[in-house]
Amino acid sequence: MPIHVAAIRQIFVGQPTIVEGTAPRGRISAVFEDDGDTGYFYAVDHEARGQTIQDAVHIYNVQSVTDRAQPATVKIGWSGDGRKAVLLINEHPHAVFDFDAQQGWCRSGYPPPGVGPWSQQGHEWNESCVTLFL
Repeated sequence: MPIHVAAIRQIFVGQPTIVEGTAPRGRISAVFEDDGDTGYFYAVDHEARGQTIQDAVHIYNVQSVTDRAQPATVKIGWSGDGRKAVLLINEHPHAVFDFDAQQGWCRSGYPPPGVGPWSQQGHEWNESCVTLFL
């Protein structure tokens, strides 16, 4: 998966952490947050009026992560056109945002559709979303 790596950090699941990866051309970014209870991935448009968070997808509940005592590597990468972001944890894709299509996907499929203008078809994982980076 060829990506432009915008952020990389070693974390321990359950320890509050924020990792932000700004797109190569600025203005938009993707942010991973572990608040100590859950992990979320956000699509952010810094020039949007009002709410800058455009979409959010659930990555994990800390208590459900069996290997949380082991360090994990979080990586945020961007496609060549700088309009699609991927969250990799230990090199495994967990979530993708397509800023042009206003669509997010994650392995948990949460939240359901209808929360905001993005992801009206829901957040259910689709393996084809990783082909956006080929």
